[in-house]
Order: sequence, then C-alpha cells, then structure tokens
Amino acid sequence: MAAVRMKPQYGPTLGVLLSPRWRAASPLARGVVIAACVGLLALLIGAGLTLENASYSHGGRVPFSFSYRNLYRVKPDPGGFVKMQRHRADGELEDSLAVGPLRLPPYSGNLSGELPLYAAGYIAGLPGRYPQFELAGEGKTKVDTMFAYAVSYTTVLDGLTMWGRDILLLPERPGAREGVDIAMLTSPTADSQVDGPPEVGLAGVLSRPLRTFSFG
Repeated sequence: MAAVRMKPQYGPTLGVLLSPRWRAASPLARGVVIAACVGLLALLIGAGLTLENASYSHGGRVPFSFSYRNLYRVKPDPGGFVKMQRHRADGELEDSLAVGPLRLPPYSGNLSGELPLYAAGYIAGLPGRYPQFELAGEGKTKVDTMFAYAVSYTTVLDGLTMWGRDILLLPERPGAREGVDIAMLTSPTADSQVDGPPEVGLAGVLSRPLRTFSFG
C-alpha cells in the first residue's frame, strides 16, 4: 500500500525528525531504547491484564482461590494472605478486599451454631481495627453454596466514610476450625447498586471475588 502523502504545511513528521539521530546512535544506545520500549509494553500489558481478568490462588493449610477484575494487589496486612484495592484518580480509596486467616476454638455441634457465637467476640474487636466503627448488622449468609456469617458496619478511613462487610467462612466439613476472614470495604459512591454496608460484595468490583471464592 502506498504511503499517504502529507501536506507540506503539516510536516515534517516525528519519524523524519528523529531519523537522523537514530541512524547516528550507537548500537548500544539503540539496544537500550529498544529494551526500554519492550519493557514498557510488557508493563502496560501486565497492568491491563491485572485490571481486566485475573485470579489468585493460595496454598497452605487453608487453600483457596478466586478471580477478580479492576482491582490490583497491594501489600497484605500483617498476618494476612492477600489484599487488593481500587483507587480513584485522585488517590482516594474506592474499594478494598483483604483475606486473612480465621481459626475457631474447639466446639461441639455444627458450624452454623458456632459462627454466631464466635462473631460476638469478633465484633467486639473491630473497634480496635477501626476506631470510628459503627455496627450496621450481622447475620448468616452464603458464599456460593457455603454457609458463612457476615458482619456489616460503617467506619472512617483517612477522613473518608467507608462501608464495610466482613465474611467469616470455613470449609464445609464436620469440625472445621480453620477458614478465612474476608474483609471488604467500599466507598458509598463507588457503585450505585450498593446502597449500604449489608450489600457490600453483592454488586460492584467486590462481587466477583466473593462470587468465585472456593476452597481447595
């Protein structure tokens, strides 16, 4: 295909301007430029994949996995397994999801009866994590088909009001004591489908990790 001829008043092109410098550059300098371009391209592709479709798997005593979109991984909290966030263009936190270990004391009976008892102590400790903590509700819930217990609340982080919802989840087997604590935070303006703390993780970017979460 013949090149489209550019009108004189619009020239010269960037390629024409840079061509003499490129030809005069040493092979080493050309190699450095090419390597930098390749690295930048790989970084952009990696960032795009992270923000589009990705998955996370964790091994160890409590193996689990989930998929996510439009979130990127950050350093986990001390003792945590994984943490992901989304920020606005101005840097303010919009969504956060952190998964950490959960260990119940020895108990008799079934898990559906033990988790509400455990949650009472769990809720009592949340003001230590969030000084401006206000309980919005608690109750039994489901993650896929697995029984879980949810604690919803409002808090303030760095001057911003956030809605929170923590999911206490263990594998469905008799006497299970080790599971995960899925702590989710979202800004009240992050998603119009989320109307309050009890709905965090039911819509928006946090719904995909919760919907696809599985043990094993």
